[in-house]
Amino acid sequence: EDINKESVCARTFCGAGRECVSTDRGEPVCRCLQVVCGSDDRSYRNHCELHRHACITQKKIHVERRGQCEAMLLSLLVVACFLSDRDLLRERVIEWIQSEVELDHLANDVLQMYFQTYNNGDSQLDLKEFLLFLKHNETLNLTFSDSVEMDLLLRSLCVDALIELSDENGDWKLSLNEFINCLTPTYRPPERRNNTHRSGQSCNLCVCACGSWVCTALTCHGESKLLHVHTLEQNILWRNLQKHQIQTVKTQKLQMSSKCQPRHVEFTP
Repeated sequence: EDINKESVCARTFCGAGRECVSTDRGEPVCRCLQVVCGSDDRSYRNHCELHRHACITQKKIHVERRGQCEAMLLSLLVVACFLSDRDLLRERVIEWIQSEVELDHLANDVLQMYFQTYNNGDSQLDLKEFLLFLKHNETLNLTFSDSVEMDLLLRSLCVDALIELSDENGDWKLSLNEFINCLTPTYRPPERRNNTHRSGQSCNLCVCACGSWVCTALTCHGESKLLHVHTLEQNILWRNLQKHQIQTVKTQKLQMSSKCQPRHVEFTP
């Protein structure tokens, strides 16, 4: 595989922070792959996200070092799909659907065709069926993590976030109308009129992801000082939390109320 990658990428030059990888079709493409720590003490999913944030905020931010910022290391204990990940997935799927629209047809016709193909006859599309729908187009080439197991988990969490986006009756399944809304560029979900937090903001080892808190059972000392955890203990907590989330994150969902109430994930080191 490494030899194939070298041959495919031999004549491809990528800019700073990008790495050449081979697509499923054997074509070279430059991608931002590594997490970086910015000069603003924030961790970014990759080099590109850092420069995107700097452009949007009109601030000068440079890469301080590769890897997570020290203050954010403990937040890795929480596995969550963030708003940027969910929106990227949605944009890619919408682009795919638009590319299949033919003359005298609408995007809704294409969506209805896929809905009828992948729902099991109950006129509802659940998480598993939505994942099969995404698998139909392997050229989407969405990667959320270098780890295969973690990539599958994050993909499921982001599909869950997509379902929640247009799930009007809260049954975690999409009707045809809800499915069309989910993948219609102009659709905007109802506003949540309560406390808001930036996606990625964390405290008490909780991470605000797509409007909901995803939390561990650890707490903060004071307002901003994170609980100190020995490296060995941190690794044990990480493994236990991953195992717990893979088993239960699909059934334990948190809706924001007047205040964002954390869901505690209990585990024993």
